[in-house]
Amino acid sequence: MPQSPDRPDPRRMLHRFTRGERWVHWVLAAQMGILIATAAVLYFAPLEQLIGRRHLVEQIHVYTGYTLPLPLLVGWARSATLRLDTRRMNRFTSLDWAWLRSKQRRSGKIPVGKFNAGQKLNGSFTVGAVLVMLGTGVIMHFTRLWPLTWRTGATFVHDWLALGIGLVVIGHLWFAAKDPHARVGMRTGKVPVGWARREHSAWAAEQEALEPVAKQPDQPKQPSPRP
Repeated sequence: MPQSPDRPDPRRMLHRFTRGERWVHWVLAAQMGILIATAAVLYFAPLEQLIGRRHLVEQIHVYTGYTLPLPLLVGWARSATLRLDTRRMNRFTSLDWAWLRSKQRRSGKIPVGKFNAGQKLNGSFTVGAVLVMLGTGVIMHFTRLWPLTWRTGATFVHDWLALGIGLVVIGHLWFAAKDPHARVGMRTGKVPVGWARREHSAWAAEQEALEPVAKQPDQPKQPSPRP
């Protein structure tokens, strides 16, 4: 029996992220995890005493930081879908402000596109933080190339922005833990149509127009009774 538009088939999935987009996400997440872990060892004496080998930890931190932009650059160069999603995240509309102000932002009443306002803000912060941390890290690493005031300012910005990144990552993980369908989407690339209609209704309508419901298989014919 065909499903009602108001009660979609829970088994039906919509394509949300390509393999390339998921690759960029998980590689960047792994790099962030390494940077946060090594930074904690470098800044907190009890952890440094427990782990030891400060020079090795520092080298891992520095060179992981240098490679941080690579997943984004490779993904941008190779994935047209990632470039399209970047443009989507870069557009903040009046509906995004309405979503932020609404207490019923998860009800599906606001026609949210592929990314809601919170995801757009998180994405912008992440890209900006990567660039700032890379720039300040270069100044801190090659100390002889810069005046003292630059090194002092870079250290101040680097340390405090690192704290901000840690808080944002914790918030990101907290929201992800509350939304299993979003986690499935980032792991497999697909999300249930019901979740998409509730969380990203405008995007769901767009995708459903591109991915029509497959016809139900014909029921096997029952053998006619013998006379």
